[in-house]
Amino acid sequence: QVQLVESGGGLVQAGGSLRLSCAASGRTVSNYPMGWFRQAPGKEREFVAAISWSGSSTAYADSVKGRFTISRDNAKNTEYLQMNSLKPEDTAVYYCAVSVTYTGTVVTMSGYDYWGRGTQVTVSS
Repeated sequence: QVQLVESGGGLVQAGGSLRLSCAASGRTVSNYPMGWFRQAPGKEREFVAAISWSGSSTAYADSVKGRFTISRDNAKNTEYLQMNSLKPEDTAVYYCAVSVTYTGTVVTMSGYDYWGRGTQVTVSS
């Protein structure tokens, strides 16, 4: 079993930055792909970013490309999402996830096996 805990969310003005963290426990995740998803009120959960186990490969949703950066520190069993130039439409609950089934970068929800409970990000205009 893997437990994931997100942190770093909060309220920020448009144009600002936040850095989300996702700490894993219960099992090392250094050999597995990880990712970030988000869910805005009244909308379905959507893919944000993904990273391979080594960190050498990443993928982003078009809506965040060039503004968000995903990274990981396998020694700390943690992944990060640096979010810059935030927009009101980035407001959502952000979830981290780990896939123990697939390799590479995983961009679909069904590819992930473990999820955190989420952290709220609110961007004011």
